[in-house]
Amino acid sequence: MRKLNILAFMLAIMSLSSCQLIGDIFKAGVYVGIIIVILVIAIIIWIIRKIAG
Repeated sequence: MRKLNILAFMLAIMSLSSCQLIGDIFKAGVYVGIIIVILVIAIIIWIIRKIAG
């Protein structure tokens, strides 16, 4: 189930343009934006660790 959530999140990020994504983050609020940035960084670190083994 967790992989499905991550896949849906990644699909949502890829479907939005970067400017639209940033605009939506600011509309949602600063704290939500901070949480999203932390999640994206955590996902990137997780992917790098999976690839590096």
